Amino acid sequence: MKQTRAYPKVVISPKAERSVKNGHPWIYGEETLKTEGVPQNGGLVDVMAGSSYMGTGFYNSTSKITVRLISRSANDVFDARFWRRRVEYAVRYRKTVMPGADFACCRLIHSEADQMPGLTVDRYGPILSVQITCLGMELVKDIVYRAIWDVLAEMGETVTGIYERNDTAVRALEGLTEYKGWYQSEDIPAAEAAVAEICENGVRYLVDVKNGQKTGFFLDQKYNRAAVARIARGKRVLDCFTHTGSFGLNAALGGAEQVTCVDISQSAVEMAKSNAVRNGLDGRMDFLCEDVFDLLTRLADEKCRAYDLIILDPPAFTKSRKTVRGAVRGYKEINLKAMKLLPRGGYLATCSCSHFMTDELFRKVLADAARDASVSLRQIEARQQAPDHPILWGVPETAYLKFYLFQVV
Repeated sequence: MKQTRAYPKVVISPKAERSVKNGHPWIYGEETLKTEGVPQNGGLVDVMAGSSYMGTGFYNSTSKITVRLISRSANDVFDARFWRRRVEYAVRYRKTVMPGADFACCRLIHSEADQMPGLTVDRYGPILSVQITCLGMELVKDIVYRAIWDVLAEMGETVTGIYERNDTAVRALEGLTEYKGWYQSEDIPAAEAAVAEICENGVRYLVDVKNGQKTGFFLDQKYNRAAVARIARGKRVLDCFTHTGSFGLNAALGGAEQVTCVDISQSAVEMAKSNAVRNGLDGRMDFLCEDVFDLLTRLADEKCRAYDLIILDPPAFTKSRKTVRGAVRGYKEINLKAMKLLPRGGYLATCSCSHFMTDELFRKVLADAARDASVSLRQIEARQQAPDHPILWGVPETAYLKFYLFQVV
């Protein structure tokens, strides 16, 4: 028996109806035809296509995304039990796809891919680092945090605190303020320190959830780093855009002869050095604070042949469709120069973490770079983000990371 509908209604366009039927949870402002009742920003609304119920979601007239669906069942009751079920599904999925030690360091909740829009929860050992970019989720966070805390405790997992990294400018698009700090309630205390040691693929890192990028660390490349480690033995490696040194550290642990890590940020270089020392790998690693574009240009001009494995893990060169053309030039430039630097039979690991740089477009960029470098690419692996960052079919925004491993011949 369907529940009596107590929520205001938003009637959507045929275009939006097609999108929802294809699995997408977002309704944009221009796709709403009318509202019935008085929807409140952050509150729930029923989405209707004519007289047909399409789902229920968070409403926010301030945002370009006016409705974010959280359910497509008219029988759902959106109480604490509902959010407990959502959390259990998400956490138990991670327990399955990130077994053993990997569960201690993974993304527990991945926003829309877990039907919890705007909510990211990363686990770094005993600390949870959380980011919220949806007004509706901000309003129910007390219930959601309690559910996460309880579910992990019942699984025998120790959590000492929840740190909120709500210091992202994206929150302004939802009418939310920026802040960061420990979340505290009657039952959830603040942890004593915002730094935790994690172990990923056998490499140990210190993660600072207060000052690190995003929520503290980039977890999505975990198994891609392991793929690099598998082919690194005996090789001379150049790790570009190294940040914490993660790819270079995996290569060194995999038996690389020598690893050079490069980043334009001096603080990132110091962090990578510290991680090398922490893992006893500093004797096989050196570090450069330099612009990667400038470095690759200089090495190409010098006809350098010092490396037989080059890793390109740049930040997103584009965060909107408007800047894709410029991003294409950037991705092509670094890949073209890397291909020219490698000897025949050398190896290239290259990726893009921008949703707007589609896989089809990225493949074209790589093919064009190979043609201009007069080389062929022998594909070893094509990979995406780790499964704790699941890809929800029908929601292309969740498929953002492209990773390719080639031999250059």
